[in-house]
Amino acid sequence: MGRNGSGKSPLVAERRYSGGGGGSTPPRKPAPRRAKAPAKPRRRKGPIAWLLGFPLALIRFVLRGVWAVAWRAGLVGGVVLGAWVAYYASTLPPVGDLVDGRARGSVTLLDRYGETFAWRGDQFGGMVTADEVSPYLVDAVVATEDRRFWWHPGIDPQGVASAIRINLSEGRGPLSGNGGSTITQQTAKLLCLGRPYDAEVWEDEAAYEADCRRTTMTRKIEEAVYALAMELRYSKQEILTIYLNRAYLGSGTRGFEAAAQRYFGVSAKDVTPAEAAMLAGLLKAPTTYAPTNNLQRSRDRANVVIGLMEEQGYLDEAQALEARDNPARLSAAASSKEGGAFADWVMESGPEFFTQDTTEDVTIRTTLDPRIQRAAEEALGAVFQNQVRAGSKAEAAIVVMSSDGAVRAMVGGRQAGAGLFNRATQAQRQTGSSFKPFVYAAALDLGMSPLDYVEDTPMCMSIAGSGRWCPDNYDHAFKGTITLTQALAESRNIPAVRLSETVGREAVRNIAAQFGIEGDLAVGPALALGASESTLLDMTGAYAGILNGGSAVAPYGLIDLMLQGDEAPVMGQGGGIRERVIQERAARELTWMMWRVVEEGTGQRARIPGWQVAGKTGTTQAARDAWFIGFSADYVCGVWMGYDDNTPLRGVTGGGLPADIWHETMTRVLDGETPQPLPMMPPSGGGTGSFVQPNGLLADGSGEPYEPTGDPATDAALAAAFGAPLPPGEGDSSEGAVLDALMGILSGQ
Repeated sequence: MGRNGSGKSPLVAERRYSGGGGGSTPPRKPAPRRAKAPAKPRRRKGPIAWLLGFPLALIRFVLRGVWAVAWRAGLVGGVVLGAWVAYYASTLPPVGDLVDGRARGSVTLLDRYGETFAWRGDQFGGMVTADEVSPYLVDAVVATEDRRFWWHPGIDPQGVASAIRINLSEGRGPLSGNGGSTITQQTAKLLCLGRPYDAEVWEDEAAYEADCRRTTMTRKIEEAVYALAMELRYSKQEILTIYLNRAYLGSGTRGFEAAAQRYFGVSAKDVTPAEAAMLAGLLKAPTTYAPTNNLQRSRDRANVVIGLMEEQGYLDEAQALEARDNPARLSAAASSKEGGAFADWVMESGPEFFTQDTTEDVTIRTTLDPRIQRAAEEALGAVFQNQVRAGSKAEAAIVVMSSDGAVRAMVGGRQAGAGLFNRATQAQRQTGSSFKPFVYAAALDLGMSPLDYVEDTPMCMSIAGSGRWCPDNYDHAFKGTITLTQALAESRNIPAVRLSETVGREAVRNIAAQFGIEGDLAVGPALALGASESTLLDMTGAYAGILNGGSAVAPYGLIDLMLQGDEAPVMGQGGGIRERVIQERAARELTWMMWRVVEEGTGQRARIPGWQVAGKTGTTQAARDAWFIGFSADYVCGVWMGYDDNTPLRGVTGGGLPADIWHETMTRVLDGETPQPLPMMPPSGGGTGSFVQPNGLLADGSGEPYEPTGDPATDAALAAAFGAPLPPGEGDSSEGAVLDALMGILSGQ
């Protein structure tokens, strides 16, 4: 119907609010409007606010600008750093190529029995990995050098901040002293940031390593980048492996395997907690804390490391106590400083490309006898301790060798060790009367007899360019006509000069030179008195030529040299017996004369009961040098004593302290051995001659003992003439028997 209930049409308003439909919803009342709050009056800023607001606004503007630049620069820097790290990481080689970074090789020296007694060069014991070595060693290194090693990414900001704080608190620069470097950064330094040694770039290896150790800010940044690259390229175990093999640990050792072998005689795989702590302690200052330099200082440092290991939980209380109560001990080879001078001499005598400048690992077998070496060192110490005034600066040297020139011991001075001045090989000193045997060798080689006569009377000579020269004897006395034997035994100067002039100085010079006395030999008559200079080694070698029957010897210490890993040596010994210098008869007679020097002459303090020994004393002008060189049937021993600055010795002659040192040395060397007779030949009147039996008694040419005459004076004369007592017996004291005995001796019957 179109209407609303009543039939009426809807109103317009109704249609509006019903949505156009036929609904009956009444229209809503509009919500009442809120009255607007009155606007607060705007306060004007005063002049102070304007003054403060402007700089604050300026600061905010600058900070916004800095931040805008900083985050963009940081982003760019991060990209550059990442690229830099990635580049370094891409250039890093396999771990195996980095463990041995030595520029030169090592030399291991073995004694005559094959035992190691010295090392030279850079020792590398072979590659070991962090998984192979003793876990105590890994723990000690990490606890000491980088306690957060297993967690940081190569650099440790906390460690760096702590190091700077410590340095500043102790008055140093921020980069001086503690560096806060991680093990990874230290490894980067050991690798010299990947730059290998180049002989054409660096003056020497020392200059190269000095550059690698620089601690400038630029180098620190480079090391940090390289460390990050290593962490990206290698695992923690691999980084630690490189570090364990490259670290320098004193005494020429590179890496913990070499150090463990050098100091303890064991592998790094088998070190105890105490040994591991001592090795890790070396990282702070390898030379200072090296146990071969100062064992107690090294142990004190090891106790600090043990404390760190206990603090960080690597050792429990019982293990730490055990390590402290039983500190690491050096091996026998490491604790001994024996043979330092000998080892230096062998290194100098071998070819440099296999010794001092070797790039290979070399093993040298030598002639050194450790027992004899100890004997020589103990003898020298005993004499200086008991017979030389305290505080004396006098020095001494000893050489012991076999008759073929094989050097068995060498003492270069009172202070033992390597790299010291070696007075046995480097000191050129006047030989004094120790040169006289070569004068007598020349005479005997020309056919003279030990019983020939020479005048011990005043003499003077005119020397061109020098004027009148009148030699004198040590005691300023003259004996008249005496035998060659007596002249040598009493070390008479004038007979030696007369004899040298008789046989010819050139003959004496030639024999001395052929026996091995090198250098410029004196040209004047003072040649006979030892005016020439020589080394103790050369003089001892020359006496070895007398002992072995008159053939020259070249002293040697190197038996053979082998590259490690090879089965055959690349070179053998370069010394030994050489050409004959004098006849064997002359050498045997000279040996007999030198035996008389010890038995009744100036060398009596060298006597060794039960042994036949021969030798010769020597004292130079003003007693600046004192010598005693002598031998038993098997060994030659030379002793020199003097001051390095040529200060005269006070109250010392060759027959004094040097003979005492010789006696103490040879008594120890011969201890426990069976006495052997000297290879000597007493003089004879007719050529077949008499000789001294091994028991020291006089015998005739047929080997039968002489019977005593019964006349004490005659028997004494016979014994004195031939240097040996007659065997005991009743004898015949008749005048005819005495004459028969004398004629029999003189005729060789």
